Amino acid sequence: MAALKPLTAPNIRDAKRLVVKIGSALLVDRKLGLKQGWLSALAMDVAEAKVRGTDVVLVSSGSIALGRKVLGLGDGILTLEQSQACAAVGQIRLARAYEEVLAPHGITTAQVLVTLEDTEDRRRYLNSRATMETLLGLGVVPIVNENDTVATDEIRFGDNDRLAAQIAVTVGADQLILLSDVDGFYSANPKEDPTAQRFDLVETITPQIEAMAGDSISGFSKGGMKTKLLAAKTAVAGGCAMAIMEGSVLRPLSALANGAQRTWFVAQSDPQAARKRWINAMKPRGELRLDAGAVTALRAGKSLLPAGVTHVTGNFGRGDPVAILSPAGDTLGKGLVRYTAVEAKAIAGHRSGEIEAILGYQGRAALVHRDDMVI
Repeated sequence: MAALKPLTAPNIRDAKRLVVKIGSALLVDRKLGLKQGWLSALAMDVAEAKVRGTDVVLVSSGSIALGRKVLGLGDGILTLEQSQACAAVGQIRLARAYEEVLAPHGITTAQVLVTLEDTEDRRRYLNSRATMETLLGLGVVPIVNENDTVATDEIRFGDNDRLAAQIAVTVGADQLILLSDVDGFYSANPKEDPTAQRFDLVETITPQIEAMAGDSISGFSKGGMKTKLLAAKTAVAGGCAMAIMEGSVLRPLSALANGAQRTWFVAQSDPQAARKRWINAMKPRGELRLDAGAVTALRAGKSLLPAGVTHVTGNFGRGDPVAILSPAGDTLGKGLVRYTAVEAKAIAGHRSGEIEAILGYQGRAALVHRDDMVI
């Protein structure tokens, strides 16, 4: 038997879809505000990645830090209402700052604000995924942040490390880069333990690795090493490799490509395979029986259109898992359906162009998209 090939660190230049998380301390100076020079240099990295054909999503902290600077609220602890007010002011400036540095490179930006509920609820998750896919397909760089103006503790991620990991999984990214105030994952907090050693590569997040995680050492950041490790677990489970690196250097993504110190957490599979496993593990809430033509189309990698469905059973909502059956009733696979059971029954057997006339709104062409299906 041939020996297993050892795992190697990913190369950022090979990324097909890249998510980059930017911490507040990198982007905002306590006294001077936005670090314009650093942001302009990052824009050069993003433009270079786009030239390579890489889709890029930026998950950016900084709206509250920018807002409190504008509102003159100082460095003290903010109330929830003050934080939300700062976010409302800062989000405008943050979005404009990214637009201004990326536009000279011919890159269009979009602001995407999310809460934890948007990723936990399957209907909202599918909406977010569809929107992000459309933006990326049009060559846009989405700027994602938690919607701090409306989110309360019950619907918050609480830190952008975990938000970035969830976004990476949502968009099917193969690499996630956390630009932080530390240059990797250490065996202990290096500011407290001079013997702490940095890991170049983490193949598996074991209980021993988890026990090494320390707390935040940044004045701005809410996400310490524990949250970064949680982010890594989410990312690699979704087939996305994740790197932690110190990001204050100009053009940090170029520095990473050229060998800067970092820690890579290696994914054991690709994003699409991980997503298929996730869907396949779900319990179906209903069934869609197909005609022979639809079966042939699905096996050729096509999405399931309403015209190919002959019978709908079950009580399911949009985003729920359903079983996909052959004309004889044999199970072909599973998928996340884009319509409720009532809507699916109404449009079954009809062409996609008839959906608006039947349901009263335009809707989506596919009943189950190929990316949300396991056959």
